[in-house]
Amino acid sequence: MATTTKNVDPEELKEWTVVLPRRGKQRRGSLPKIRALEEQQQKPWVPTDLETDPERESKLMQKMQICIKKLEDSEFYCTFLNQILTPEILTYFSRILGSEIKMQMVVYGIGSIESYEPPRLQLSLAILIKRTLNWIGDIEVFDPVLSAIEVRVLEALGCCVLSVNEQGRREAIKPTMFFMPHCEAVLYDNLLKANWRPELLNRMVLFGNSFERYEHHVVEFKNSVVVDSAKHVLSIRRFTNEVPIKTVSDDLYRAFHDLSWHFFNLEAQVDLQLIAL
Repeated sequence: MATTTKNVDPEELKEWTVVLPRRGKQRRGSLPKIRALEEQQQKPWVPTDLETDPERESKLMQKMQICIKKLEDSEFYCTFLNQILTPEILTYFSRILGSEIKMQMVVYGIGSIESYEPPRLQLSLAILIKRTLNWIGDIEVFDPVLSAIEVRVLEALGCCVLSVNEQGRREAIKPTMFFMPHCEAVLYDNLLKANWRPELLNRMVLFGNSFERYEHHVVEFKNSVVVDSAKHVLSIRRFTNEVPIKTVSDDLYRAFHDLSWHFFNLEAQVDLQLIAL
């Protein structure tokens, strides 16, 4: 598995925080209705805001280029890349790739890149990963809040915006990086549920909220809402190699705090259906 060495030192509409349901925010009685909604079939999606505005589009592209440059020149990004290029992490990625040359990237829940800087920085990180590591393939992006202007900018940046809301239920039929910083717990759970077989989980890596922190939150606060919305997250912990990233600069903390790489390593004979959920 080859890597390029570019930029590697010698070898409240939507707050971007670690998303844990707040105590008292939701009654247990409302959960079945929410779960029923989540089980709806995937449907075609189009932006709710179809406005076209060349000036807004140009301004957003400028903002994205500024964020990409800011991140590329940051100590955080240098540390982030150096961590990926350690033998431990490269071994994990090599195992996932197997005989494949490229690993596709799926970005869920990125948020509004026009309205907020944290989503722009997170998207910039995904773009820089692809530019720097030649074994990363196409980037697919989805968030139901995206506008037509944001879609056009994403496509201009080389991303493919999905036309269907998968609700996180993409099966890893080939090596896939799921890039999901600061998503809702239920989105991680949907993804894991869709891939609840060893051969699928072993083909994916998930970059997102720390599963260890979810588990700690349940143990520490006895939070039944987290248990209900993240059953698969909690159950897969025993088969997960979690590697936290380092947030080394205060100005990037809001975009990247409490995030981890999650690599899954299951023997083929493990029957996940026997694990109590």
